[in-house]
Amino acid sequence: MKLNVYSTDGSKTAKSVTLSDAVFAIEPNDHAIYLDVKRYMAAQRQGTHDTLHRGLVSGSTRKLKKQKGTGTARAGSIKNPLFRGGGTIFGPEPRNYTHRLNGKVKQLARRSALTYKAKDEAIKVVEAISMDKPSTKSFAQVMKNLELADSKTLLVLPSANDSVYLSCRNLPKHRVMVASDLSTYDIMNCKTLVLVDNAHEVLEGLLK
Repeated sequence: MKLNVYSTDGSKTAKSVTLSDAVFAIEPNDHAIYLDVKRYMAAQRQGTHDTLHRGLVSGSTRKLKKQKGTGTARAGSIKNPLFRGGGTIFGPEPRNYTHRLNGKVKQLARRSALTYKAKDEAIKVVEAISMDKPSTKSFAQVMKNLELADSKTLLVLPSANDSVYLSCRNLPKHRVMVASDLSTYDIMNCKTLVLVDNAHEVLEGLLK
């Protein structure tokens, strides 16, 4: 698949790139995408939720009243969950939500997600973005030049660039990531994928 390369002023350049069919034109596997997105979202959960059961509540351990003869139900502790201030019954406890997924399935999921973007013509290739210092205004202008100002966009860099990352940080519709950190969720969660410079080569090297 061939794509034109755009400059940061929004014009087409004389160059074009060929995206590998092994990464951007496979038979998509929807279930692999589902599993990898589910894995990613589960990993975002802290799992630190907790409540106090009757063994953790502070309080006296003395028996409240005699066992028989009161005409009411037996009560052995003020920490009983049936009393106000007592423990919680079957409350949430800390747990780890992470679940493992085969590496080949994760690769298949990313290739499938990239294939969907390619089919939808939602991939754009741009020349290297050079910034001497962070500038949100300059970055926003680049997005406007590419006609992506109002589109939910993920900019994929071949390597880390702090100036570009900091320039994008205050723009809610745009994100910047390094190609090696790209996940299936990130690909599916954007409307347009912008590959900067040689980012497609890094992806192909990782996913072939």
